Amino acid sequence: MEWTELFCSVDDFCRQFEPIWRCRQLESEGRKRRRRSGLCSSEIMTILIAFQSSNHRHFKHFYLMLLDQHKAEFPDLVSYGRFVKLIASVAAPMCVYLQTRFGDCTGVSFIDSTALAVCGNKRIRRNRVFKGLAARGKTTMGWFYGFKLHLVINELGELLAVRALHYWLFRQQQSIL
Repeated sequence: MEWTELFCSVDDFCRQFEPIWRCRQLESEGRKRRRRSGLCSSEIMTILIAFQSSNHRHFKHFYLMLLDQHKAEFPDLVSYGRFVKLIASVAAPMCVYLQTRFGDCTGVSFIDSTALAVCGNKRIRRNRVFKGLAARGKTTMGWFYGFKLHLVINELGELLAVRALHYWLFRQQQSIL
């Protein structure tokens, strides 16, 4: 998918979703300072989706490449550190956008999983953020503390399902089966 086509798709979604989202956010959180960013939500989401389809292994390298080579497409790019802080602001719209873009099951599906580590193994006892939710798990790369993300795609590369599981819940489901 080309950058312009991707941006148009994301921007159309954001124009419909954002008024509802902002209204609900204001009702639930009360007064809070919201500093406007140089980038709109659709630009942030486009960059995040484009990274996933790029050949870059690290997001920082991808973003620095954007700063150098794609200044015309994104004239208001912020620094890398500021962009990383802005990612949290589009987490909910991004999840809803991905839900609306699921493909059709065509008969052949592929499933894969990856670890979403919360912290390093040495810091498990000190971690308080996901206490009670995160658990120890194991992948082919070794042990981790966090969650496991499962993805299902069809042979066309379209996303069919996404599920983040607690490792202990996954183990309980396996013991039941």
